[in-house]
Amino acid sequence: MSEAGPGAAEEGPGGRLDAADWSRPVVGVLGGLGPAATSVFLDVLIRATVAGSDQEHLDLLVSQHSTTPDRTAGILDPGAPDPGPVIVRDAVMLQRAGIDVLVLPCNTAHHYARQVEAAVAVPLLSIVETTVRTAVESADGAPIAVFATEGNIHAEVYQEQILARGGTPLVPDRAVQEDINHLIYDQVKAGAPVDVELFDSCIERVLDQGAGVGVLGCTELSVVYDQHGYRGDPRLVDSLTELARVTVRHAGKELTELFR
Repeated sequence: MSEAGPGAAEEGPGGRLDAADWSRPVVGVLGGLGPAATSVFLDVLIRATVAGSDQEHLDLLVSQHSTTPDRTAGILDPGAPDPGPVIVRDAVMLQRAGIDVLVLPCNTAHHYARQVEAAVAVPLLSIVETTVRTAVESADGAPIAVFATEGNIHAEVYQEQILARGGTPLVPDRAVQEDINHLIYDQVKAGAPVDVELFDSCIERVLDQGAGVGVLGCTELSVVYDQHGYRGDPRLVDSLTELARVTVRHAGKELTELFR
């Protein structure tokens, strides 16, 4: 565990936060995984917080580390660069700067969450746990479809949490998964136009297979959800939205009506 704890902000200059200038808790964002998803998360966080002025919003330190090695490759390919130590070093960097809590707006990266938690003294709010909690309630006993990267599916990041909370995970069939991969990598991550009809087709196909809801367990899909008119769609539980909600609540702030 790192020697620099949450109180590091009070130790004076040299790159650390001045405790007198920052409201508590200061949220550290392990971002860039991917860049567009982090940008949307920050926007959602602002929209989710009741605030009448700049000063009533959360104070954040954001590490937009876009060159972090690919998380899915790190899970599936034994020869690929390991993103785990990179994410851990960024978490330690943010802690040393004086943050009080960490958030990681990337679902696949939560495969490495235990490494982060072992290296820092501040809590890491789990995008997976908070999303699954809402999904199990929303599914009302029906299976929960997991829309995620191949790495996330292979590591069973969501499946394990769904089972632990008494739900039933539904992993999309090969055809749906390939379409999800296309949406994530060839469209959102590539900055290309999103095929909304294809996205909707993925949702309808898992519902036809018996799913009660679909979890957007990849934050690139959260970008589609936020920017293409899916907010509030009862068929979906969006992980980025759930992370924003739990972050606002953890900070002791009030959620806006749209996000309650």
